[in-house]
Amino acid sequence: MGEDGGLGQYGYTQELRRTLGFKDLLVYGLIFMVPIAPFGIFGSVFAGSGGMIALAYAIGMLAMLFTANSYAQMAKAFPMAGSVYTYAGRGIASPVGFLSGWMILLDYVLVPSLLYLIAGIAMNSLLPAIPVWLWLVAFVLLNTAVNFLGIEMTAKVNRVMLVAQLLILAVFIVIGVVALTQGKGRGFSFAPLFDSATFSWTLVFGAVSIAVLSFLGFDGISTLAEENRDSARAIGRSMIAALLLTGVLFIVQTWVAALLVPDPAGLIANGDAAGTSFYDAARVAGGGWLAVLTAAATAVSWGFANSLVAQAATSRLLYAMARDRQLPKFLAKVHPTRKVPVNATLLVAGVSLALGLYMQTRDDGITLLSSLVNFGAMTAFLVLHVSVVVHYVIRSGSRDWWKHLIAPLIGFGILAYVVINAKVAAQALGFVWLGIGAVILVGLLATGRRPALAGIGGEDK
Repeated sequence: MGEDGGLGQYGYTQELRRTLGFKDLLVYGLIFMVPIAPFGIFGSVFAGSGGMIALAYAIGMLAMLFTANSYAQMAKAFPMAGSVYTYAGRGIASPVGFLSGWMILLDYVLVPSLLYLIAGIAMNSLLPAIPVWLWLVAFVLLNTAVNFLGIEMTAKVNRVMLVAQLLILAVFIVIGVVALTQGKGRGFSFAPLFDSATFSWTLVFGAVSIAVLSFLGFDGISTLAEENRDSARAIGRSMIAALLLTGVLFIVQTWVAALLVPDPAGLIANGDAAGTSFYDAARVAGGGWLAVLTAAATAVSWGFANSLVAQAATSRLLYAMARDRQLPKFLAKVHPTRKVPVNATLLVAGVSLALGLYMQTRDDGITLLSSLVNFGAMTAFLVLHVSVVVHYVIRSGSRDWWKHLIAPLIGFGILAYVVINAKVAAQALGFVWLGIGAVILVGLLATGRRPALAGIGGEDK
């Protein structure tokens, strides 16, 4: 790719350190999605799907695979940091990129706060003497320190955390399957995949809108494009591999847990306000120690491992937008020796802490943050699919109909149906955020500061 990894043709110089290979990117994606992510939202998806939780995760995986294909195509065309912001801006037009980046910010900036909040609440349930706010502060400080040490340190920590999560997941699955063979729970059944008594597409897709929260994060791999030492194809391959692996793990673990739920009818009717239904299933399988183990694993995975990579991905998005002067310039500063976007990393830490502390005072804090995250991600993904069609088919005249037209259209259709059936609680706030971005864009255009990307139209930096 050359010393600058091909960035020179787009008007940029290589500032971040290229040290990550395919395995690092794959581990990063797996950690970002969290192999045990369903532990924390199991009850919500189970209730929302009428018990067909494995089906909800299977459809969610399919939708995200089509989205990963679109990411892979755009990563090959534009191998640089910025995710949807870069792809929409260069694939369609820079103002569209600005709005897409603005919407994906709703996902990226809020995700760390959501993760810290869930982890803090989980740890407080295990150690009530330590308040939620103190857990929030501890997780934010720890993750910021690790990210400041550089992407290599983040990658090393990722590997350790991934092994730990997979071991705990293996323990649960093995003990759960043994428990089912011993007559505990409902025994083996296909009900978690399909139940004719409760099935409807609207019901299942409504649950998918919750389940996709577990998959969000695979796209964070694209923000590390300028720290990838292999070819641009490694970005797309690692995304698809991470999705397939986690998707299978999600389906298996939720299938087993669904068959161990103590009162499935009650869970469907009353929901899971306390967020403990997965741990209740673990208790049925192995007793109190397994319930505590899965709860503690959820807290550490969401509060440390997942939020660590979320903070890294968010800082790279802010860095990319600031480098193009679409956010304040100070966010584009790279540490001279650590080679990390230092100011962006610190800003994400500050915002995450402030939002987390505020949301922990609200009864609907987790629900509100989750809804906003999903809204930002889904709208940005819709634009991503359009970007593939515009860039490859319309502009470049591609005749690879599957990759550049049919797959993006299918992905767009599935996501659009998910959004329509989601009944997102924070939809109004999401549109307010979009409106603010539109006002800022109009202001930029009115003052002659049209968003521009380096290397487009001769407007290099």
